[in-house]
Amino acid sequence: MSQAIRAFKRDRIPVFERGEEDYERSVATNNLLFRFARPDFVVQPQTPAHVQAIIKQARAQNLKLTIKCGGHSYAGHSTAFEGGVSVDLRQMNRTRLDMASKTITFGAGCQWGHVYKTLINGRHEGFVVNGGRCPTVGVSGFLLGGGLGPFSRSIGMGSDTVKEITIVTADSKLVTVKETDDPKSNEGRLFWALCGAGGGNFGVVVEMKLAVKRLQSPSGKVVAGRYQWFASKGEPDLFGTDIFMSTMNTFYTTKWPERITIDSTWLCDLTDSSGNGVRFLACFDGEQKEFNETIDKYITHPEVATQIKRRSLVENSTRFLHETLVTQWSEETRKAFPTNKTYSIYSSFVFRNDPLTMEQVTVLVRDLAVKFRKEFSGEKVKFFATFIHSGGQMSTPKPSAFFWRDAVYHMYLDVEWEDKWMEWLMRKFLGDAKELLRKLSLQGKAAFINFPDGALQGDVEQAYWGDNSEELRRIKQIWDKDDFFQWEQGVRLPGGIPGKGPGGQNKPEKSGDQVRDEDLTDSLASKQWEDWKVYGTKDIVGDLKALRDAGW
Repeated sequence: MSQAIRAFKRDRIPVFERGEEDYERSVATNNLLFRFARPDFVVQPQTPAHVQAIIKQARAQNLKLTIKCGGHSYAGHSTAFEGGVSVDLRQMNRTRLDMASKTITFGAGCQWGHVYKTLINGRHEGFVVNGGRCPTVGVSGFLLGGGLGPFSRSIGMGSDTVKEITIVTADSKLVTVKETDDPKSNEGRLFWALCGAGGGNFGVVVEMKLAVKRLQSPSGKVVAGRYQWFASKGEPDLFGTDIFMSTMNTFYTTKWPERITIDSTWLCDLTDSSGNGVRFLACFDGEQKEFNETIDKYITHPEVATQIKRRSLVENSTRFLHETLVTQWSEETRKAFPTNKTYSIYSSFVFRNDPLTMEQVTVLVRDLAVKFRKEFSGEKVKFFATFIHSGGQMSTPKPSAFFWRDAVYHMYLDVEWEDKWMEWLMRKFLGDAKELLRKLSLQGKAAFINFPDGALQGDVEQAYWGDNSEELRRIKQIWDKDDFFQWEQGVRLPGGIPGKGPGGQNKPEKSGDQVRDEDLTDSLASKQWEDWKVYGTKDIVGDLKALRDAGW
């Protein structure tokens, strides 16, 4: 390790060791499951040449690399551990907007807020990029996994609008692949693989070029809003009413126009006295009158329809990107920072919206919420089920590794708790929920890599990439024949075994095996604790304050 650190410092590549403020800031986590994760050091490349040098050293010194952009991975895939190195791309955050070609080029360390800012500052009304709902999400992980944006129902997956990708491969070569490359060439096949299965599998992406899209609305306006539906005081629990289930079943099975996106989250927060409820987040490419007519046509509950219309506002597209997205997803945005002091686990599912499927899904989610509230009354715990509205142009087949094109809803379950001794119960609850819902997911197995489950069981490649898995392995053989970039839930070589690559992640939690979720209780923290040490000066009070400020 020391030899690599000296080499990076000699090449003027920013590198930080334990106890340094920039190290602590970089490794600070928003999920207490990873609170003791301490990579041997953090390196923050500023240029593609820096990334090339890092990979050369990693190959020479047999270093385990974990790539980090936004750090949003629900399963901690961007978190580096003892014995590994965190490659934090945050300094590679420049953007270049070219309105003549309607493209924007950005470094892989950008968050979507950096990209949106170029459109906002230039006052490019009526134009959008196919980015994330949460502005703090990293661009590269989002796009390399496929990407579900607020306008994706009308313009396709995020990866469908990618024009070029520049990547440093396992042999330290800088390669640019484009959508115009011959799809049968090695470069064309790599571009295909990166669009939906690119995260951590074939190299380190350093730059991307994305199409800038014009909204369909002639005025360039967007209607967006947020409404939370709870039972009124004195009324029965919302989830227990027939009108609620009827409203939600109609909502999910409706064939919505492509220009409207309405995400919904079922809320079962035992730290909130409001009871069970649903949050609706609406986004419409058009004017208020047409939005209102659409809501009236498809929302069967008069009061819910009225509230969604009342709590939605027509505004310039730049204002939507600057302000409204943050407000709509404020809970997710707050949870993305190290000041968040909860433990959380997730799992994702992929559904069509046929009545047979969705009516079973809503019953299961309702029953799970009722069970959660009853069993854990008095505890500081939360259970959420978020349905990301998909379908539309996302369902149109396009040449990319993203497989689950039939999806109309990508749903993820989120279980959170504040007290560490609740972990076994929370893992068991989520494990039981997964067993019930997985059979309703596409082909009885589908999951979404952008909402990863660190304890996903079975064939994870099939769950994330379906029948594209074999072609992805063949492409892996071309671009990373030595398995340098291999991680627990990544693309394997043909006939390969996950988790054996020298440059891959060394995460202690296991997935893919038939192991019960609750059996993973404390596996992360206990393993991390074995290697954890306090680093700092003799100023104990000052050190504790610095750790607190960094998110500990």
